[in-house]
Amino acid sequence: MMGPVVTHSEPHTMRFLPVNRNALLVELADLDATLALLNALQRQPIAGVEELVPAARTILVQFRPAAVSAAQIVRDIATRDISGRAERSDVLVEIPVHYNGEDLADVAELLGISQEEVVRRHTGSEYTVAFTGFAPGFGYLVGGDPIFNLPRRSSPRTRVPAGSVALAGTFSAVYPQASPGGWQLIGVTDTPMWDLSRELPALLQPGYRVRFVDASKLASADSAATGASTTSPAPTATDTANATGLKVRATGLLTVFQDTGRHGQAGQGVSASGAMDQIALKTGNRLVGNASHLAALETVGGGLQLQSKGDTVIAVTGANAPITVTTAQGQRWPIERYTPVALADGDTLAIGQPTAGARCYVAVRGGFDVAPVLGSCATDTLALVGPSALKIGELLNVHTSTRAAIVSNVELAPDDLPTLEKDVVLDIEFGPRTDWFTPEAAALLTSQRWQVTPQSNRVGLRLNGDAPLTRTVSAELPSEGTPLGALQVPANGQPVLFLADHPLTGGYPVIACVAPHHLDLAGQIPVGAWLRFNAIRPFQELSAAADAPAECNPPSKP
Repeated sequence: MMGPVVTHSEPHTMRFLPVNRNALLVELADLDATLALLNALQRQPIAGVEELVPAARTILVQFRPAAVSAAQIVRDIATRDISGRAERSDVLVEIPVHYNGEDLADVAELLGISQEEVVRRHTGSEYTVAFTGFAPGFGYLVGGDPIFNLPRRSSPRTRVPAGSVALAGTFSAVYPQASPGGWQLIGVTDTPMWDLSRELPALLQPGYRVRFVDASKLASADSAATGASTTSPAPTATDTANATGLKVRATGLLTVFQDTGRHGQAGQGVSASGAMDQIALKTGNRLVGNASHLAALETVGGGLQLQSKGDTVIAVTGANAPITVTTAQGQRWPIERYTPVALADGDTLAIGQPTAGARCYVAVRGGFDVAPVLGSCATDTLALVGPSALKIGELLNVHTSTRAAIVSNVELAPDDLPTLEKDVVLDIEFGPRTDWFTPEAAALLTSQRWQVTPQSNRVGLRLNGDAPLTRTVSAELPSEGTPLGALQVPANGQPVLFLADHPLTGGYPVIACVAPHHLDLAGQIPVGAWLRFNAIRPFQELSAAADAPAECNPPSKP
């Protein structure tokens, strides 16, 4: 899952590439220029810009179109002075390392030096955290000995242990948690890169200085706690007689807490996550009288059963699934989606297998009593940030509503949810890396049907088509920011549609992005469904002369 290593290109002027209506990508000559621009944008922010995701030689700029246009952003950035170097932080982090990595001997052989010399050179330089990504707390470190310019392993490992110190290209890094990866492992540290008990959970922040220390030469190496958990405690497991809430009788395939997302944490390598169907989440909260951003339960497929402890008011939105309520005495009846339902003490709510859509949302009046992580109750299944998935037997405590909230009587359920019987059509906008593909590949993307494979989840939909997408550029792409809805194309030519829990940065080119107005629809697509893509905007580099590239003539619907 680790993105490709960076190879520096010849200097060139800035390029401004379209991403979607809420984002654009600035491509620069090299890492120094990227960091200089990032520094300039942080010193003098552009009104309406909500997030900056720096990478090896790009910055993903996410913005509110109602506040600022792409052309205004391009005009502003094009005038910024990036001739200087980014300022380095006063913070110096020392990381003790046990240099016993599995690839240490191979690295020494590749470089033509001894293993002892590898250690001496790795500890003899001071590094800077250039940017973060891939996983929470994962910092890309630059400034090491020039001898370190190494290829990734030919066969990536399926599991790299937490704390592994690794090299790839000209970068050094420490894996914050166990994950797949293809970097060269030269050692391990006990110092946690990610710890939610700290004010800043990520030990390494962009701009920080870093020095690696040979732990074997320390008189007494301080051993920090390993394997720091990135999940918050479960909402509660205490089933007291007077508690009001919902007791989990069955979890279904996967049920997690979700809200509107964890925004503004790119500096720590954390993406937003949040509900796959934001409209369904907000509607459910409105039905029970909550603020729209509060956390609800998101369950995929059928099987969730919740028993009311005390009197509660709930609403179920999202996928079209059969829903029943069974009393403590065994009486049972169906209930409607998109309507508030009063549950008496002992009533059990059960959600069956959806016939359209994939995910249901359960909101409860007053909101769930669950601890936020980095300002959000969203569960990020890739980064392992946020509350744990539900477990059978736990009681989900509910806040008492202290105000006379108005509860909607009913909301109209969507009538266009995806099914297995009919092709799902998603609007797309070409960019930012469409020009890495052949014109035939771009045409094939919109003319061919794509099926959602069983390997799909909250991270993304893995798609399979009869013919793969072919590239014109065979070089490795330096890791760069990837937005929600990106269609990333790995080496096999079969695209992956990034969803809520996608990594912050990626190392494969993105041929197009799903238009923002179809992201909720994408979040409801079940495994096995067939997709078609409808291009509403062609690929065209952005300039300050116009607000956006011209619209495509949409192809005829299948």
